[in-house]
Amino acid sequence: MVSPSAQFEDLRSARVLITGGASGIGAALVAGFARQGAKVGFIDIDADGAENVIACSPSSTKPLFRRADVADVEATRAAVADLIAALGGLDVLVNNVGWDDRHDTEVVTEAYWDRNMAVNLRAAFFISQSCLPALKASNRGAIVNFSSIAFMMNLPDLPVYLTAKSGMIGMTKALAGQFGKDNVRVNAILPGMVLTERQKEMWISDEAEAAHRERQCLKFSLTAEDMVGPCLFLASDSARAITAQSLIVDGGYF
Repeated sequence: MVSPSAQFEDLRSARVLITGGASGIGAALVAGFARQGAKVGFIDIDADGAENVIACSPSSTKPLFRRADVADVEATRAAVADLIAALGGLDVLVNNVGWDDRHDTEVVTEAYWDRNMAVNLRAAFFISQSCLPALKASNRGAIVNFSSIAFMMNLPDLPVYLTAKSGMIGMTKALAGQFGKDNVRVNAILPGMVLTERQKEMWISDEAEAAHRERQCLKFSLTAEDMVGPCLFLASDSARAITAQSLIVDGGYF
């Protein structure tokens, strides 16, 4: 179900790049920006999922897709450059891609640590680096980084992911501090428990969903669509004076 959404006139024809846009929150973001009339490009490793996202998009706002594994910096740089050229520049970057595989500290290997960090934190840094010249040139550039409330919850079964997502907050503040002079804003969204298909299939039982919902002030389960409005707002000129901030979107979890 598509959530009601405000129309941000400055996002009409805005050039937007989204990582991890083939499923879950990313797919909802691709559709949300497209509904605004934005020109959207997205990167993902899942070509089949990307084809479905494109097929479901209105014919007038078909997003552009480039396949890349974001852990491969050079391949991702090439995909980013290609999309920026195809879009004719860039106004908004959304670093959404993530990998929330469950894991145990006692069995984490160096290779697993490196892969997890590469997807969940390093990718956002180097993609931002690649996009910054175009974002500065737009003179209204915005970066929205997706973190998570999970690192504040002492969750026991994904320590490397939590480390990366906490690092996203530090990176957000650092980039905001450095590039504010270029009129590039950088903010973060921290979702709560969002019930994507992957989450429901792999991690979240009906009982876990109900228990989490009871600890929210708002007694409904969050979906990917609930992340669209906050992201559109932070990307738009309505948030022109907002940077270096973290917006928690978790239904009031306590």
